[in-house]
Amino acid sequence: MEGENVEKPLLERKKYYENCPGCRVDKAKELSEGQGVPFTNLFIIWMVVLCASMPISSLFSYLYFMVRDFNIAKTEADISFYAGYVGCAFMFGRCLTSVMWGIVADRYGRKPVIMIGIIAIVIFNTLFGLSTSFWMAVIMRFLLGCFSGLLGPVTAYATELFREEHQALGVSSVTASWGAGLVIGPALGGYLAQPVEKYPHIFPKGSFWDKFAYFFPNFIISAFAFVVAVGCIWIPETLHNHNCSNESMDNFEALEIGSRVVGKERTNQKKEKLLLNWPLMSSIIIFCVFSLHDGAYHEVFSLWTVSPQRLGGLNFTTNDVGNVLSISGLAVIVYQITLYPLVRKTSGPIGIARISGILTIPLLQSYTFIGSLSGFALHIVLSIASILKNILAVTITTCLFLLQNRAVACLFSKLLALLQVVHY
Repeated sequence: MEGENVEKPLLERKKYYENCPGCRVDKAKELSEGQGVPFTNLFIIWMVVLCASMPISSLFSYLYFMVRDFNIAKTEADISFYAGYVGCAFMFGRCLTSVMWGIVADRYGRKPVIMIGIIAIVIFNTLFGLSTSFWMAVIMRFLLGCFSGLLGPVTAYATELFREEHQALGVSSVTASWGAGLVIGPALGGYLAQPVEKYPHIFPKGSFWDKFAYFFPNFIISAFAFVVAVGCIWIPETLHNHNCSNESMDNFEALEIGSRVVGKERTNQKKEKLLLNWPLMSSIIIFCVFSLHDGAYHEVFSLWTVSPQRLGGLNFTTNDVGNVLSISGLAVIVYQITLYPLVRKTSGPIGIARISGILTIPLLQSYTFIGSLSGFALHIVLSIASILKNILAVTITTCLFLLQNRAVACLFSKLLALLQVVHY
C-alpha cells in the first residue's frame, strides 16, 4: 500500500532504556501527565538546596564576635578586616571548583555530586564550628567551598525532574530555597551562637558549649545535612547513561549524529556553539555579577549590624540579627509560594529582572538613612528593607535561571530544525 512506503519521522518517538536512570525518570514524567504539581519532587529540591545554602551565610551573624575571640585583630576596627577573609574563603573555594563539579555532574550524574556536597557540609561545617584559631576557620571554610558544587547540578536536576509545565516552578523552588537558606542560616547563627550567654540554664558556664561558643549553630546545620544525606540515598538519578546502536537512537543521540551530517554536507555553514549563544552567555554574565552583589550584601549586612555604632554599625546583638533575618526568610518563602506566580504573569523574565534591579538601587541607598534611626523604629524599618531586598534578589535570580534555560532550549530547537531539514 502507498501508506506503507511513508517513512517515520526520525524524532517521532522517545525510546526508553530499561537500565538507564534518566529514562526511568522521563518515563515516570510521561506517566504523571495531568496529575498536578509533584510536591514530592518539590520537597526534595527544597531540602537539598536549603541544606546547601544555610552554611554559606550562617556565620555572618556571629563572625564579628568569633574573630574577636580568636584574638588575631590588634584593634577593634581590624576585626571586620579579618572577618572578611573568613567570609570570602568559602566563595574562593567554590569559585575554583564549581566548573569541575558541573563537568562531574554531566559525566557521572547529578546524584553523586549532590551526595558529595552534602556530606562535605556534615564534615567541614562541623569542624568549622570547632575552630580554635583564625587559620583553622579559614581553611575549613575554604574546603567547604571547594566541595560545595551543588547549585548548578541541582538547578539542572530540577529541570530534569519536572515535566515541562512545572519546570518554572522547579527552578523557582531552587532560588526560593536558596534565598531562604541564605537568610535562615544567619538567623540560626544569631539565635544559637554563644549559647552559654543566652541560655545559661541549659548550657552551664565552663562546659563544652562555653569553650566552643559557635559550635551549636554549625552542629544543627550539620545534623540537618546528615538527615538530608541519608534521604538522598533514595532520590532518582536523572542523567542518561545508555549506549545506542545505529538502529535505535534517542532524540539527543539522533540530534548529535544529525548535526554531524549537517556539518559534512554544509561545510561553509558556521557551527553554533554555546560560547556564541549570546542570550545564554549574557544571562550567565549577569547572573555572575548579581551573585557577587548579593553575596557581598549578605556579608556586609551582617557585619554592619553587629559593628559598634562608633564605627558606623548598629551595635546589634546576634539575637537582633537573627530576628531581622528570620522575618526576611519567612517573607521570602511566602512570596515565592503566593505572589511570585502572579508576578511572573505580568511580564517576561527580562522585564521583571530589569524592574527588580532598578528597584534595588534606591532600596540600598536608603540603608544610609536607616542607620540613623534607633530603638523600635530601627528594627521595624530595617526588617522591611531586608524583606524587600531579599524578595527582589530571589526574583532576579529566578528570572536569570529561566533565561538561561530558555537560551539553551532555543539552541536545541535550532539544531533540531536543521536536522529535520537534512532528514527530509
